[in-house]
Amino acid sequence: MTIELTAIFMKVPDGFIGFIADLPGVQSRGSTLEETRSGLEKAVRLILEANPALVEERLKGPDIRREPLRIPDA
Repeated sequence: MTIELTAIFMKVPDGFIGFIADLPGVQSRGSTLEETRSGLEKAVRLILEANPALVEERLKGPDIRREPLRIPDA
């Protein structure tokens, strides 16, 4: 089974920082993009293993609705 998440990478002076848009708090830092990507994969696996409720929610499929939430400036 495959779970698809959105990874975001930022180039910084000493390499890359990456995080997962769908899982707040999951981050990785590496000297290369591949190293950062690998770190993110490990972090996601740890989070999903540690939080079975999150895994179940992600795997329900058609019962989950995802949509953008736009909040206008006040």
